[in-house]
Amino acid sequence: MDQDAMKARTKAFALRVIRLTESLPHTRAADVIGRQLLRAATSVGANYRASRRARSRADFIHKLGIVEEEADEASYWLELLVESGLIPHDKLADLMRECDEITAIIVASIRTAKQGRD
Repeated sequence: MDQDAMKARTKAFALRVIRLTESLPHTRAADVIGRQLLRAATSVGANYRASRRARSRADFIHKLGIVEEEADEASYWLELLVESGLIPHDKLADLMRECDEITAIIVASIRTAKQGRD
């Protein structure tokens, strides 16, 4: 996947999460989980963009590591929404799959960068 496509994909993921969090029920649990999910999911795209401006290979790998952590955290909050019964799994399945795919792409990119290939 090229840089522009990944940039667009991470932004689309963030926008989907924004819409999701706006539709959550107004309960204490949903507010806390939604806030955490929103922070992590929007951070994925922001940090991916930052990685594209890395000053060195080491900086690039470090910044992609942050993207990986944020994507994994977003996955955790999505799981909590389902497992807590706040949102049915079928309504979040696509978003959860997208989060997993983004994470896998980032992990593969980190692996490639560590091997010194472009």
